[in-house]
Amino acid sequence: MDTPRWCLIINGKSAGDDDLRAAVQTMRERGQGIDVRVTWEDGDAARHVAEAIDDRVSTIVTAGGDGTLSEVAAAIAGHDATADVLPSLGLVPMGTANDFATAGGIPDAPLPALELIAAQPARPVDVLRLEADGAIHWAANVVSGGFGTQVTVETPEGMKKLLGGLAYLLTGLAKLGRIEPSRASLRGPDFAWEGEFIALGVGNGRQAGGGQALCPDALVDDGLLDLTVIPELTGEIAATLRAVVSEGKVAALDRVATRARLAWVEIVAEAPLPLNLDGEPVESTRLRIDCVPGRLRMHLPPDSPLRSQPSLQKSLQPPVVANGTAGPGDRG
Repeated sequence: MDTPRWCLIINGKSAGDDDLRAAVQTMRERGQGIDVRVTWEDGDAARHVAEAIDDRVSTIVTAGGDGTLSEVAAAIAGHDATADVLPSLGLVPMGTANDFATAGGIPDAPLPALELIAAQPARPVDVLRLEADGAIHWAANVVSGGFGTQVTVETPEGMKKLLGGLAYLLTGLAKLGRIEPSRASLRGPDFAWEGEFIALGVGNGRQAGGGQALCPDALVDDGLLDLTVIPELTGEIAATLRAVVSEGKVAALDRVATRARLAWVEIVAEAPLPLNLDGEPVESTRLRIDCVPGRLRMHLPPDSPLRSQPSLQKSLQPPVVANGTAGPGDRG
């Protein structure tokens, strides 16, 4: 890069935020060059990213929620250059839920978030690449399906603004009496599972839908995706709800979930399966999701829970699967 200049891409809903405006001014007064771009409609983020790459900016900063982050990350990841020559990626959380930022320990105020980007070098991070019906999609955080996807889609926008992440929980509780499970078969390296499920999470990050920790152990730099399948609960519903109240969401998941850590997973469903890719809807009967190691460089806190630590490296041995059927898988 010729100049250490940033391009700040702001979701149009946050363009008038006074704290963000003041933070940008403060960083400029400290000598940081920042070009500001605003998204208003589909395609704006990809266009701004392409222009930033052509202008040889050093860092692209996204100011918005998980959808804006994923849209910008997808535009960078889909570029034909290698990660080391592409702009690094920074995040200022400005959305309703900010699931990636929350799990990653990124400050929720604009100025500290920008200061983090300036202070911490960018490190390689993975992204998820989904192929369905010949089309390629990218996700930076979590691909989700089933009940969680229905909750995210059906939560009214006004309720999200008023209640934040609590809105998703309220919508979910309202739907408990009418959960319709999906059926699919999943396979990956040394892994196979088939059955009916009410929630599916494929994580690079840990949570989605306003705090649903579908993949509570996921790391963004281990070269693997974290898979969680929650089967139809039947008589387990009451026990699971009690666990949510008394022990927390992760404990509730542990009671019923099938989990695996994989380089890729293929999903085949009897009927078109709707998935949510950080806000982007995709529907197909046959899908493949790959973890693409180190496709981006991102600014995260040095102690971010999403980063690998030397003493906590994830094992690359065949995954341990709970409450599911594991079997030999094609490594292709």
